[in-house]
Amino acid sequence: MSRSFNLLVLAGLLIGLIINSFYIVNEKEKAIVFQFGEAINPNVSVGIHFKLPVIQNVKKFDARLQTLDEEPARILTVESKYLMVDSFVKYKIIDVLTFYKATSGSFLNLNNLLAQRTEFELKNQFGKRTVTELVSGERDDLMRTMRANLGTSVSDLGIEVIDFRVKQIDLPPELSNSVYQRMRTERNRLAEELRSQGKELSNEIRSKADKQKVIILADAYKEAEQIRGEGDAQAAAIYANAFSKDPEFYEFTRSIKGYTSTFNEKSDVMLIDPKSDYFKYLNKSDGSKP
Repeated sequence: MSRSFNLLVLAGLLIGLIINSFYIVNEKEKAIVFQFGEAINPNVSVGIHFKLPVIQNVKKFDARLQTLDEEPARILTVESKYLMVDSFVKYKIIDVLTFYKATSGSFLNLNNLLAQRTEFELKNQFGKRTVTELVSGERDDLMRTMRANLGTSVSDLGIEVIDFRVKQIDLPPELSNSVYQRMRTERNRLAEELRSQGKELSNEIRSKADKQKVIILADAYKEAEQIRGEGDAQAAAIYANAFSKDPEFYEFTRSIKGYTSTFNEKSDVMLIDPKSDYFKYLNKSDGSKP
């Protein structure tokens, strides 16, 4: 029974060794075969492979597209203005052995190194440009330049930079408030200036209108007086003409008008000598001359 048990244990070890002798590398991975801690095969192809159990071991790494998206960095422009720059990097492993030697196979170490070089490139490029240039049409050229420079600088990390872009550029929070306050002050100043100009223009228009009103009223009064004078002259001429033709009839009509205006109300009282010429047409109802 002891012999059977030993055979079973031996068979299990053999099966374990056989299973451990094979490994699979898929299309999403890159692998390195190590023997006693030394890389002997850094270019393992996709598929099923054999290795010596115990003596050799295999380390696999993700070969898919990776993203480095750090917190926004504080970058100084050529105008000595600070900007908060939010960027990201897309990369993938192309040389797995170089990657392993540079980072000990740790993506955390890789991202730390890549973040340092990304920030250096941002500072280098932003430090040569103004804020206007950074947000203008030159931004695409800037992205291409930074991507090319970063790709060259990470060749010792065994990766390829696929894309390097700036997502957003903002002012630091402590500067945003002061900038917005200056903008608000400038807009208020401009509004007050426009209101002042509008008020000045309004007063000028009103002054011109008042002046024209005075001139129009004066001209109208002058014309009215001229017309009234001409009317009075024509009336006087008509009266004179009528008086010369029949003075008695003219005097009679004038007296009638005088009576009508004098005794307009029943309560009117006038003390006058009845023999006065004022009543000569009332005293003689036949209308003959006194």
